[in-house]
Amino acid sequence: MTSPSSPGESPRSTYSEAGVDTAAGDLAVELMKSSVRRTHGPEVLGGVGGFAGLYDAAFLKDYRHPLLATSTDGVGTKVAIAQAIDKHDTIGQDLVGMVVDDIVVTGAKPLFMTDYIATGKVYPERIADIVRGIAEACTATGTALVGGETAEHPGLLGPDDYDVAGAATGVVEKDDMLGAHLVEPGDAVIALASSGIHSNGYSLVRHILKNAGLGYGDRAADLGATWGEALLEPTRLYTLQLLNLIGRHPGSVHALSHVTGGGIAANLARVLPKGTWADVDRSTWSPSPVFRTLSDVAGTTLESSEGTWNLGVGFFAVIAADRVDDAIASLRSDGIGSWQAGVVQAGETPSADYEQGAKGVDGGAVRLVGQYSDGAK
Repeated sequence: MTSPSSPGESPRSTYSEAGVDTAAGDLAVELMKSSVRRTHGPEVLGGVGGFAGLYDAAFLKDYRHPLLATSTDGVGTKVAIAQAIDKHDTIGQDLVGMVVDDIVVTGAKPLFMTDYIATGKVYPERIADIVRGIAEACTATGTALVGGETAEHPGLLGPDDYDVAGAATGVVEKDDMLGAHLVEPGDAVIALASSGIHSNGYSLVRHILKNAGLGYGDRAADLGATWGEALLEPTRLYTLQLLNLIGRHPGSVHALSHVTGGGIAANLARVLPKGTWADVDRSTWSPSPVFRTLSDVAGTTLESSEGTWNLGVGFFAVIAADRVDDAIASLRSDGIGSWQAGVVQAGETPSADYEQGAKGVDGGAVRLVGQYSDGAK
């Protein structure tokens, strides 16, 4: 039994009284263990719960010159919508898509990933839902989830607030690395369809709905769901399909671009060499209904959000011109809608309205031309 404080003695303080529930954290780990273990192959040592994840890299001896690729990212303010409608089982796929699909841009195969969840209060079932989504997406991309951390931050975050982030590592043979150094004039620009907004531009999404007086529980008739349900459509995963494409057509895939923050033109420009340019033809696809509906609610044009949203294109692949049809057929056979959206050109750009490189990369130049198609692609 705890004795009362004597006069003049400070009241005793415990970690739980400070707002941190270590028992809840332990329960969350127990609830997520089985889903995490399903991502483990024989390369993962030590299981769940160690201070560090261990991954057997002996296979790297078989590489001539292995390069390790790494990426880190989060989901951004999309988590606010998950919190608002109390649905947390898809946000993990968003995290994996943002992190692991950046690795495949180099041509690398992902090996392992770790995650970090910061929350105001640990609700074990909610944390388990988030991690289960991460684990299922890791399985779908061939990535081992080897570790993670859940941190309870009372007083810094509200009880229902959380944020997620992660980091992953992959490997590619140096001679097989993709990038601008392989791109040649005449290469085709192939667009790969997105599943929706993915995980970029949600601050704009939330701003639009707030200004329109719309709630996440309100029905979005044109989308066949509530706003919250429609906006939580998870990020499409491209890793295995792109690795299949590279494997089926060796030497034909020259560069890949993940359309994330910065929008369509800027992300493609990052993987084109300086002195080249491409016109991306809007008429080759029809933006998904969620983009059209949001633009209508905001009273803006689709073109005005091209630097924020993917508008239906989640990835670009720059392909040797003589393999375009084969590449599109390969992607479609793996369930990814794709089409040719442009051609890489060399020399001076026709006008000044091009995006030139991005995010510190002094790359090529890209602009979008034409008008979006009205029909489904």
